Amino acid sequence: MAMAAGEIEKLIKEALPDAQVTINDLAGDGDHYAAHVVSSAFAGKSRVQQHQMVYQALQGRMGNELHALALQTSAPE
Repeated sequence: MAMAAGEIEKLIKEALPDAQVTINDLAGDGDHYAAHVVSSAFAGKSRVQQHQMVYQALQGRMGNELHALALQTSAPE
């Protein structure tokens, strides 16, 4: 079952309210996305910790409704 880009963005913004989120559907199938997420919550965190925060925001949907998500994360400059 595919997941809409808008749903991914909504879940991330619920967990990280200040996040700037850009989602791209890589294959046009609703299953393979790239996301760029910028949030002040990432300040001082390692890249792994930042990605873990995004995966937590997706509430277990990674590997289920959402097959692949290429992540780029950063704190605002």
